[in-house]
Amino acid sequence: MDNQRIEKLIFVYNAEAGLKNAVMDSLHKVMSPQTYDCKLCELTFGVFTENKRWKDFRKNAKVDMVFLHKDEFQKSYASKFAAKYSYPCVLAATPHDLQLFMDTQTLNQLQSLEELIALVKKGIA
Repeated sequence: MDNQRIEKLIFVYNAEAGLKNAVMDSLHKVMSPQTYDCKLCELTFGVFTENKRWKDFRKNAKVDMVFLHKDEFQKSYASKFAAKYSYPCVLAATPHDLQLFMDTQTLNQLQSLEELIALVKKGIA
C-alpha cells in the first residue's frame, strides 16, 4: 500500500449477512472448524460474540474501522471495487480510493488474534 492517509479500514468477512447465516456460521465453527472459510471471523469472533480483546483493540484504535459481510461490501462498492478482491480481506479507504491493506492469503496465514492486531497496528503506524 502506498503512503496515502488512511481514512478508515474496511474489514470484509467471507460470510453473508443475516441471522440465518450467522447461526449457520456459528454451527460450522463448532462442528467443522478446520473447513471454516473465514479466518477473519475466526480470529475476531467466538462462536456467538465478538472477541473481547479484539473489541477493546478496535474501540481504541487510531483509525475508524468498518465491518461488512461480503454481500454487504459488494452491494455498497459493487460498481467500482468488488470484483477486485477475494474474501476475507481488509481494505484501506484513502481520500482517493480503496487499497488492499491485508489480502486473503495474509489473513489465512495468521495463527492468532495478536498477529492480526500487530499487522493492523503496523499498517496504520
